[in-house]
Amino acid sequence: MGEISAKLVKQLRDETGAGMMDCKKALNENDGDLAKAKEWLRKKGLASAEKKGARVAAEGLVGSYIHTGGRVGVLVEVNCETDFVARNEAFQTLVRNIAMQIAACPNVEYVKVDDVPSEIVEKEKEIEMGRDDLGKKPKNIKEKIVQGRIEKRLKEMTLLDQPYVRDQNITVEELLKQSIAQLGENIQIRRFVRFVLGEGIEKQETNFAEEVAAQTGGK
Repeated sequence: MGEISAKLVKQLRDETGAGMMDCKKALNENDGDLAKAKEWLRKKGLASAEKKGARVAAEGLVGSYIHTGGRVGVLVEVNCETDFVARNEAFQTLVRNIAMQIAACPNVEYVKVDDVPSEIVEKEKEIEMGRDDLGKKPKNIKEKIVQGRIEKRLKEMTLLDQPYVRDQNITVEELLKQSIAQLGENIQIRRFVRFVLGEGIEKQETNFAEEVAAQTGGK
């Protein structure tokens, strides 16, 4: 392919948030194919993100999201390395999108699998080992099946393993790594809390007919 046009480079940059030079290189490496260039950038971003993952992230933001109608609310702390990045619009958008993700995932309780308490893991194992469909299977096969089911269950409980609501082709963890590559700093989701209106309140059930009868003397 000939010279990559500035228009195509800009389009790739707008769609990925990657740097101009990276976009140009991605297009050159993939003969101007936009889809392949996106995949190239994604793989490059994930690789560079791994290198930044060990760096200390102590700055950042506490973001919030209130779902329409005010019935679900989320607070989430997302950390980065510098206050400069914390003020960056791309980082602030990321924090808001993560808060929205949490609001959309009622079964998510932890950031990552390592955060799940050991007693919860053991309880899940106990439940799975007692399933009727495993009763007659050999012990080694049974344990492999149970392990697979537990890993699946734990991922259902953790934020980083969820498909990203705005792009089901990636997980929240991959979204985070893309942002690390874009912003050049380690970024970590530290903690979150999800509020559901009325959760944990025992609602008093009343019998309307009985109330009316009592007020009218049973007539």
